[in-house]
Amino acid sequence: MIIANKKQLKEYRQVANLSSSILKQLVQALKPGIYPIEIDNLAQKLCQDNQVVPAFKGVGGPSNPYQYATCISVNDTVVHGVPSSNQKLKVTDIVKIDFGIIANKLYTDHCVSVAIKKLTPQTEKLIKNAKRSVLSAVAKAITGNTVGDLGQAMYSVAKSEGFDVLKQYTGHGIGYTLHENPSIFAYGQPHTGDILKKGQVICVEDQVVEGSDQVYTADDGWSVKMSDQKNTAMFEYMVVVGERPEILTQTMDWPIVI
Repeated sequence: MIIANKKQLKEYRQVANLSSSILKQLVQALKPGIYPIEIDNLAQKLCQDNQVVPAFKGVGGPSNPYQYATCISVNDTVVHGVPSSNQKLKVTDIVKIDFGIIANKLYTDHCVSVAIKKLTPQTEKLIKNAKRSVLSAVAKAITGNTVGDLGQAMYSVAKSEGFDVLKQYTGHGIGYTLHENPSIFAYGQPHTGDILKKGQVICVEDQVVEGSDQVYTADDGWSVKMSDQKNTAMFEYMVVVGERPEILTQTMDWPIVI
């Protein structure tokens, strides 16, 4: 989507602020001993209370439609995690909550990672690196830059501390549909790929992993897990491209331990 005027930008800011407010309540509800499905139930209630639609529900088509308002990926589940109803959260778990809404026909999609109650030195390093790598790409979401510029930024920050990024999953454009062009990989070469346009709304994300970048999909058909069972972290921000990028989903200063 290309934002055409100030009115449209104001409307998208309002929708993104509401989405961020709901996500914040979900993060604050995390604690040891609860099931991730309880967080998803809260998400569905908050969507209903605010008269908005969960953006992820029904994605995937008739063969295996996604049935939840959130993706909640814990530890070695890296992305698209189905909220568990049989595995309780515990101290030191790394929890990725990916969430979005549809309001006024506009879509949101954003993600944060937090540790439950306690950070080990390694999980702190991992989560901080994942956030820093994405924000390094956000800073390059400038009119005339390319998706390769963003990908190279994410990859170089991750690798600088011995981590890797998933190559199979991408950021993307967003607007009146959940996934639009361009695709934004978490690796790439500067000055290559699609050129970013002024007013373009994009989701900048990556999945930073401790070990190998090899994954598999669980039997539920959605949850993507690390083949080596190592931990992962993910952040995703909605950004308006311009001479100075504007982050619509302002979660940057949230704590990484809850």
